[in-house]
Amino acid sequence: MRVVLQNDKNRSRWRPGARASVAALTLAAIASGCVQGGSEVPPAPGQPPPLKAPPARALDGYAAKLRAEYAVRAAAAKRWGLKEVPLKPPPPPVKKPRITTREGFEVDGHLEDDLPPVFTTIPTQHKIVFLTIDDGAEKDPAFLRMMNDLDVPYTAFLSDYLVSEDYAYFKRMQDNGVALNNHTLNHPYLPGLSYDDQKREICGMQDVIEKRYGKRPLLFRPPFGNYNKDTLHAAKACGIKYAPLWNEEVFVDHWDYREWDQDLHPGDIVLSHFRGRDDWEGTMPDMIRRFLDKVTAQGYAVAPLEDYL
Repeated sequence: MRVVLQNDKNRSRWRPGARASVAALTLAAIASGCVQGGSEVPPAPGQPPPLKAPPARALDGYAAKLRAEYAVRAAAAKRWGLKEVPLKPPPPPVKKPRITTREGFEVDGHLEDDLPPVFTTIPTQHKIVFLTIDDGAEKDPAFLRMMNDLDVPYTAFLSDYLVSEDYAYFKRMQDNGVALNNHTLNHPYLPGLSYDDQKREICGMQDVIEKRYGKRPLLFRPPFGNYNKDTLHAAKACGIKYAPLWNEEVFVDHWDYREWDQDLHPGDIVLSHFRGRDDWEGTMPDMIRRFLDKVTAQGYAVAPLEDYL
């Protein structure tokens, strides 16, 4: 499968002309609400009433709320040993971006058969990335506390042979707002299986997540990122709409990159795993610390993947 080297360096820009226009409109709006001689100036015939500047008390209250929210985030960042306070993502887009399969990641008949798109990045100009965590081997309570304290969104892709050791752990994760998605029953190399066997792996995990957590996922990630035409046909038959992969992978002690520039890009999907000291030299909180320190230092916020699909 050919991997395309791409480097999306688009950035949203605030044009000086736009800034001047907004400033002029703001001044005009405030001026139209001013009083002269203690009485309001009536509107011209056929015109709407003048706009009034919001009460200073309301602005003070809103500013106080923002300061309080930031103080909570700053305290959590200090408690968990982060270098900086994680940035807040922008509001979810009103219009979802169009998701297509990344060039070179297609299978034969991908478009004609309307198979789930395979992608590594979400189209956006905002400086956001998406954290996804796979498998389910490590079940560290400190990780759940850390993510809840910091209010950092992430998406889980689970395999039943690991999750079944403690379904309740992932229920607590779901109760904290985390979406639980499909990573097959047993984490096999799917292209080595027949269509029927692949379908059993994918549909079987759909059944487990629905039974244990109440909802059949729309997202599926093939183990190891390996798939073929049968994989995507089976996924579609099981109700899957999207097959996100990743553009970077973060470990407890380093990062790996798909792109030639070895850097983050707006909309990148980042992969990690539920692992602890049995698999690497550190804990889940250690991995999250490395992840957040890097993305925050580069001006990125972490957004929920599901908000963009």
